Amino acid sequence: QVQLVESGGGLVQAGDSLRLSCAASGRTFSMYTMGWFRQAAGKEREFVAAISRSGGNTYYADSVKGRFTISRDNAKNTVYLQMNSLKPEDTAVYYCAAGGLVNTGGRYGYDYWGQGTQVTVSS
Repeated sequence: QVQLVESGGGLVQAGDSLRLSCAASGRTFSMYTMGWFRQAAGKEREFVAAISRSGGNTYYADSVKGRFTISRDNAKNTVYLQMNSLKPEDTAVYYCAAGGLVNTGGRYGYDYWGQGTQVTVSS
């Protein structure tokens, strides 16, 4: 069992940066591929980024490639999402997830989800 708690969301202006954190409980954090997803109001949840267990491989949605960076610190049981050059269309609730499958590009197979953190980008 893994419990995930996201933090770092907030209200920012277009062009600003924000860093989300996801703290995981348990001793097996390093065994999980970790991912970030987001869900805007009235839309389906979508994949944002994922990182392999060691951190050696990362995967991104085209919409965030070059602007967002996912990283992890296995010693701290934490995964991060650095978001730069934010746009109003990045406004969403951002969710952290554990257990993804790297053979799906980190897009599917997640077993555990956090509660989410709101990111709002004003124009």
